Amino acid sequence: MTIEPCETRLDIPAEWTDRNGHMNVAYYVVAFDRATDAFYDALDVGFSYLDRTARSLFTLSMNVDYLGEVFAGESVRIVSRLIDCDHKRLHYFHEMYHATKSHIVATSELLAMHVNMTTRRSEPFPTGAQALFARVKAAHARMPASPQLGRKIRIQAGR
Repeated sequence: MTIEPCETRLDIPAEWTDRNGHMNVAYYVVAFDRATDAFYDALDVGFSYLDRTARSLFTLSMNVDYLGEVFAGESVRIVSRLIDCDHKRLHYFHEMYHATKSHIVATSELLAMHVNMTTRRSEPFPTGAQALFARVKAAHARMPASPQLGRKIRIQAGR
């Protein structure tokens, strides 16, 4: 397991676009969900973890900011990093970049809970996973914070 931020690349198919000609908001969430799968795999809590342990992660909260357009035939690069963690939860952040123009087009901030799939109740991560998350969190904390991280939805006066 590397402690570097996880990167996911995706090509945008035409069926992900809407009548405005750009990627539909729902497909930004699909793209971020695919990045989450890759991120969980990198943290060893992905689908193989589910198969081995009957434990998984459930998303509790998600905040998406749409910052730019993406069109069919273009590609995106999603950088995923761990922001915080405790014994049962992961707080992580995705930044989606246009793959060739390199500007940021969207962000997604998420909170997930570790769940025992037999009882359907939350429970602590194994000790080894908690130790790994602490190392990853420390490494990712050195990255510059995005202005979208921790943002509250509100109407700002004067805008």
